[in-house]
Amino acid sequence: MLRDDLQNALKTAMLAKDTVTTSAVRMIIAGQKEKDVEARGKGKEKATDEELMAMMQTMIKQRNDSIKMYIDGNRPELADKEKAEIAIIERFLPKQMSDDEIAGVVKTLIAETGAASMKDMGKIMGALKSKYAGQLDMGKANGIIKSLLG
Repeated sequence: MLRDDLQNALKTAMLAKDTVTTSAVRMIIAGQKEKDVEARGKGKEKATDEELMAMMQTMIKQRNDSIKMYIDGNRPELADKEKAEIAIIERFLPKQMSDDEIAGVVKTLIAETGAASMKDMGKIMGALKSKYAGQLDMGKANGIIKSLLG
């Protein structure tokens, strides 16, 4: 489904001569192909949608880091370009969970897994990645887990 959405978005953007969207969608598709090659190396036919969503989350994080550097370097035009790419990438991700929703999910997972200390953080992170890929910022989740287990 995600793959079809990406191809359709690419066709639409190309027909509309929307170069920003075309470029961003091509970048996502290139990442998808890279993940597919990686998956074949592990014996799978292709990358799962969850893996692709995690890849797109990473792309967003990279762009946010770049925005900070561009703003610090007094290059607002480049920061605006990165913001536009983030908006395009987010169109292909499910609705992002709020901090309160993340905290609720983490509390539930702590109860389900019996996590009691920071040693159990890996269990919670693994469960979050498998159940909620693409729906939350793992950096935010990390902080919430630390505050609840610490």
